[in-house]
Amino acid sequence: MLAVLPPPLVDAADRLAAGAARVAVVIPAFRVRAQLPAVVGAIGPEVDLIYVVDDACPEQSGEHLLASCGDPRVQVLVHQENQGVGGAVMTGYARALADGAEIVVKLDGDGQMDPALIPRLVAPILEGRADYTKGNRFYNLEDAGAMPPARLFGNIALSFLTKLSSGYWNVFDPTNGFTAIHAALLRELPLGKIARRYFFESDMLFRIGTLRGLVLDVPMTAVYGDAPSSLRIGRILLPFLARNLMNLGRRIFYRYFLRDFSIASVQLVAGVVLLLFGGVFGAHAWARSDATGVTASTGTVMLAGLPVILGVQLLLSFLTFDVAGVPTRAVHPLLGLPRVVGVAKR
Repeated sequence: MLAVLPPPLVDAADRLAAGAARVAVVIPAFRVRAQLPAVVGAIGPEVDLIYVVDDACPEQSGEHLLASCGDPRVQVLVHQENQGVGGAVMTGYARALADGAEIVVKLDGDGQMDPALIPRLVAPILEGRADYTKGNRFYNLEDAGAMPPARLFGNIALSFLTKLSSGYWNVFDPTNGFTAIHAALLRELPLGKIARRYFFESDMLFRIGTLRGLVLDVPMTAVYGDAPSSLRIGRILLPFLARNLMNLGRRIFYRYFLRDFSIASVQLVAGVVLLLFGGVFGAHAWARSDATGVTASTGTVMLAGLPVILGVQLLLSFLTFDVAGVPTRAVHPLLGLPRVVGVAKR
């Protein structure tokens, strides 16, 4: 069952119905032998190409699908060695681009995502309102309440980390793999550098953020079966934290120092310097006072406290600037234009 959404605009619906938009679906396949045929069979006629990437699946999910599926749109790509879900998706992306797809949808093969939602993911991109659309299972409170506790807690924690590292403060549910992307933006992404394992969805948002792509959440309802969740918070939280912090540092450097230098850059530097100075000076003054038994003077307290207060205020101002700087216009129409080559005048 899907969340009730407003119908897509007529232009997008007409283009899909007329087959004017070449839509491809990429399905990474690993241990989904039982669910995969039903997932592929539910994909509607608006999709032109279906790439099932068998990621060295021990169940031979791809071979089993070919034996039971007569859909001419289906191509099975096989990895001889397991590359992770991200590696499988990158293989599908590369083939979809080579075959001339205009929009590429990523759909999991475990049956938790309804293929009937594909037109809803594709419509905002066709209408020029987004470059990348992403499912959001938290839109309806009832759906969030039905989510297994481990998934719920994990998604909340990972969502905040991904917002911080990618700069997309307006999106949620970063581990949701139901996505669609315009080929013009996809061609600009360094597919060989994107994370190959479970971090790839967060890494995709970071990479899209460096191109200032417009990302839009699409409400959806996931279907959870009886299988236990593979999400292990203790196992992935620290690695995700480390990689998100690394991407955060890169994003701040790219946006606020390499590509631009604004008042927000000054606020960030000044805020960090003042906060560190106040914290270090205050800790040193407290330790000295504790060791000597002499109460710190008012001036010492002010010299420690005032930089901390000002530093926090400057960092909050920077954060406000960062949140307000989320992209609001799609870039794929511009990426599709011929590149302009500058000629120096003599």
